[in-house]
Amino acid sequence: MYRFLIVIEKANNNYSAYSPDLPGCVATGANREEVEQNMYDAIEMHIQGLIEDNSPIPKSNSFAEYVAVNEKSVTSDIAQPA
Repeated sequence: MYRFLIVIEKANNNYSAYSPDLPGCVATGANREEVEQNMYDAIEMHIQGLIEDNSPIPKSNSFAEYVAVNEKSVTSDIAQPA
């Protein structure tokens, strides 16, 4: 089983996704569920193409982490007008 991180971005009218570990492997969808399914299909096709071309399948090296920044500390550091 292969596992790859995908990044999903919301645009104005749809969603798009990509995998940092599979350059060029992208998908779009009308909603989050659709883009996830489309990305699953895109990854399957991408890997199949790599296999057919006798190219190595990249290892998944990416991970994601959210960083929480306190809003109060950010706004208090903004310079006040003189």
